[in-house]
Amino acid sequence: MPRRRAEQGSGGGPVRPGTTPGLDDLDEQILWELARDADLTNAALAERLHVAPSTTHARVRTLREAGVLGASHADVDYRAVGLPLQAIISVRLRAQARTVIKTFAAKMVRHPNVLDVFFVGGQDDFLVRVVTTSPEQLRDFVAGPLSSDPVVASTHTQIVFDHLRGLDHWSDADGFDELRGPLT
Repeated sequence: MPRRRAEQGSGGGPVRPGTTPGLDDLDEQILWELARDADLTNAALAERLHVAPSTTHARVRTLREAGVLGASHADVDYRAVGLPLQAIISVRLRAQARTVIKTFAAKMVRHPNVLDVFFVGGQDDFLVRVVTTSPEQLRDFVAGPLSSDPVVASTHTQIVFDHLRGLDHWSDADGFDELRGPLT
């Protein structure tokens, strides 16, 4: 009986069980480092991983082309640009509106004050994260374009006092294996 060849990562290395097909250890290390600091230069990334810059450059390009690595985003202090108020709005759609879930999400994400739209399971259908200039602007958004949409059954708004990013504390972890491991 012929031996089955192990699946290989983008660089030819073996694929780690439980991961996306085509990702090997080096791919995961690259993703880990870029998730922690997307501003890393290719030279710094290569040095950190002890590989040639041409290797990291080719791997990052392949990961982007495969859709595993998306665009990098700046972490903006919205207060500095006159948008001091953030809120997360839980949105429940009417039962008969279930067929327009994607349309609703696409409409919401195009609104200029919307930062994120999360389609969630549970009591509510969406969490919408917004930034606004004031409580009045937040009220106008919730009472206007959001609640006046005929597919919306109810909303619940929560003001964000502070936002801590888990990624900022990943320096204590060794990699994705630690995240996939048992929770302590």
